Amino acid sequence: MAGEDRIARRYLVTGLVQGVGFRWTAQRVARSLGITGTVRNLPDGTVEIEAHGGPEAVESLREALRTRMPGRVEAVREDRLESSGQGGTPGDFRVVF
Repeated sequence: MAGEDRIARRYLVTGLVQGVGFRWTAQRVARSLGITGTVRNLPDGTVEIEAHGGPEAVESLREALRTRMPGRVEAVREDRLESSGQGGTPGDFRVVF
């Protein structure tokens, strides 16, 4: 996939999203969609996801964050990031500690 075909998004997910397997499920879903990036817990109880991929794949991840994750998602804030053409093998999505 060419760099210009990729987009980048940052999601901040609030609710009961820590200690319930949220990051591992997000990793599994993102990898299945060929998305690169990271997911991590933040000290304030939110989960931060940085996703790089095709527009349809990133949209599918956003929808999954709202509907398919363990715990209880109250809100998903979305920020556009500069598409740096982040490399990596499609599906190289990591849980960061």
